[in-house]
Amino acid sequence: MPEADQDTGAASATRNTPARISVWAALLGAGLIAGIFLTPMFWLLYGGLYTLLVFASGVVAIPAGHLGRRRGKHLGGRDRGVALLGIVTGWVLILFALLLVLAYAGLLAGLAYFADSTS
Repeated sequence: MPEADQDTGAASATRNTPARISVWAALLGAGLIAGIFLTPMFWLLYGGLYTLLVFASGVVAIPAGHLGRRRGKHLGGRDRGVALLGIVTGWVLILFALLLVLAYAGLLAGLAYFADSTS
């Protein structure tokens, strides 16, 4: 029985959890971006929430990716590429969130200008 416990302990010791967290956060953010493009009406209604979640996914993916790269170095290169994917995707998510803020502000400013010009 103790041998089975040692086997599961050894398997979890070689797992690169930060790299996996990084890539899952990046995938969540990419899924939210797909949701924004597939359902633009929901983005208009819940734009702030979508943008916050995309930004938060990027903020989680970047430090977890850096930790995963460092842990991967100690594990002989295990999941270092996955961690790098999380880092790059995290930065893209943050950039996209900032573009969403600009788009939402531009939409509101355009609507305000249109409403003011018709009266």
